[in-house]
Amino acid sequence: MNAPVPGTIPYFLQEQIRELIIDGTFRPGQPLREQELEKRFAASRGPIREALRLLEVRGLVSHIPRRGFRVKLYTDREIRDHYMLRAELEAFAIQQLAEAEDLRPLLAELERCRTDLAEARAVADPRRYLHDIRAFYSTISAYTGNAPLCEVLQKLNDTIEPLRYNVLARKLGESQTLSYTRRIIDALAERHFDEAARAKRTHVMANLPNIIAAYAEARYPGADKPQGG
Repeated sequence: MNAPVPGTIPYFLQEQIRELIIDGTFRPGQPLREQELEKRFAASRGPIREALRLLEVRGLVSHIPRRGFRVKLYTDREIRDHYMLRAELEAFAIQQLAEAEDLRPLLAELERCRTDLAEARAVADPRRYLHDIRAFYSTISAYTGNAPLCEVLQKLNDTIEPLRYNVLARKLGESQTLSYTRRIIDALAERHFDEAARAKRTHVMANLPNIIAAYAEARYPGADKPQGG
């Protein structure tokens, strides 16, 4: 019998494969052939397969019977649903801030996040820019003290991170996030929570066409189009 695989190896491989999915090395719909992954990572079949299963649970990989694993391929409808759900949850977090008596610590932290965001934009670093966007909104959700909301948002953001990176890598110069985060901070400073939440929703809806178009460009050649697209 083979010796048991250390439990940390599949999790390490999961993160390595996840990075390649996010940065577009592995494209939407691309087959993830276990034999090729074994060679790339100098790992055996068991840990590779477990890593792919872990990524399937996280929504980054799908498994097709008799065809194996591939990078998750979304329909246009699924992309809209994911983004609109995130917009509603982040808008809800913004509105929950009405329960906080003192927003000054939050506003200071949001200004810092926005400064980081501007610096990432200035050096044209889409990965850092995406990290700073996530930090801005996770700071808001954390300030609400709503742990279930924070958990759901983190999982949702992890799932769609490849889509978000893909559009930023192609169209970072067109991003309006700095403008919208400014609007949100200014509205929160005046305790205009509905206005801040509305800015969040508007930003997502305005960006959806770019996201869907960039995703179509990134698809793996010959990837089957999922039903409903």
